[in-house]
Amino acid sequence: MRRRLSIIAAGLGLLLLTAAPAGAAGSPSPATSSGPIPNPLEAGRVVAEPVVFDAWNDRQPPTAVTYDAHLVPPGTTAVALAVRGKRTVIGLIVQGLAPNHQFGAHVHQKACGATGAAAGPHYQNVPDPVQPSVDPRYANARNEVWLDFTTDARGTGSAFAVVAWDFRAGGAHSIILHEHHTDSSPGTAGTAGARAACLTVPLS
Repeated sequence: MRRRLSIIAAGLGLLLLTAAPAGAAGSPSPATSSGPIPNPLEAGRVVAEPVVFDAWNDRQPPTAVTYDAHLVPPGTTAVALAVRGKRTVIGLIVQGLAPNHQFGAHVHQKACGATGAAAGPHYQNVPDPVQPSVDPRYANARNEVWLDFTTDARGTGSAFAVVAWDFRAGGAHSIILHEHHTDSSPGTAGTAGARAACLTVPLS
């Protein structure tokens, strides 16, 4: 499964690089024995290695946490990729989820924790002065990063989003999987049900 996910991730990575703005997609200069190793964040790129979802462990906090073992069983594998710049492209691939299910997924402000609430609210390019944000003027796919997808019969799903802005420094640290697709109605905009799982990703 991890090998297949890596192949899919490589394909999505090529897609992200193709969709990225000029400059952001360029490969960093190769490191030499006398020079520092390039930081992918400084190069405008984030690539997360395939990770496995597991239950929270205080002693060894997992990078990917499941809060709903029915929707996101332990052992589910995911990878997130992003190319940052004036236009930012984010992709997500997950294998091992509940089959034929509609998931909501969004970038959140904080890293994953023992509960889904630890990740904080959605990252917004223009923050809503009223929290929690359910106003479609702020809670929408242009001002946030929405990565909704539907799994196939094998429990595999993927999505990518393109937004016309970059993340603020230190402002985006995770992707949350929700129990259903995202609502866009006034008063419930941006909501997608319970937080089923969380993937810590250093997006900014």
